Amino acid sequence: MEQRSEEWHQARLGKVTASNLSNVMATTKSGESSYRKNYRHQLITERLTGKRTEIYINQAMQHGIDTEDEARDFYVFKYADVEEIGFVDHPTIDMAGASPDGLVGTDGLIEIKCRQPQNHTETLITNKIPSNYKLQMLWQLACMPNRKWVDYVSYCPSFPENLKMVVIRLERDDEQIKLLEESVIQFLTEVEDTIKFIKENNNG
Repeated sequence: MEQRSEEWHQARLGKVTASNLSNVMATTKSGESSYRKNYRHQLITERLTGKRTEIYINQAMQHGIDTEDEARDFYVFKYADVEEIGFVDHPTIDMAGASPDGLVGTDGLIEIKCRQPQNHTETLITNKIPSNYKLQMLWQLACMPNRKWVDYVSYCPSFPENLKMVVIRLERDDEQIKLLEESVIQFLTEVEDTIKFIKENNNG
């Protein structure tokens, strides 16, 4: 299925997805963060209504959507062929999955971020994957156990040819993936328990 198509949106409905792993893992000193709570309520709402949550697309997000194909083509030109893919369900955890931006060979995945110039500059300086994207990529590997790595691609066409793409490879980390899977199972249990509570207490 094509990403962002109606079929793709339906496949993700009410499920924990890779792009929201940072919300699942978000905590504060006093406990649960508002990001985690809001995401839990989003999934509960989607499951109860059968309708996806409409997410506001700001200018930076639209730029990312519009530039993704260009970034993928540039990666193919410089590195390797990419096979596009839709939504992949986690092999053992119900109601969870991921949408990598593509398959690379038999072992790899690709995650493309078409970033604003200042953010791209930061990546050029640090050569590090932002922590929220790292969680997203590890979850993609959790959903595809036969894949060994993800190439993080930071792309910004405003830069000169030799600087507009940074590629950083994230290798599979089964220990970290196991911790993420435990956290997702706990989060999904909370979602299901709350749905059960709502139905039991609002049946009149």
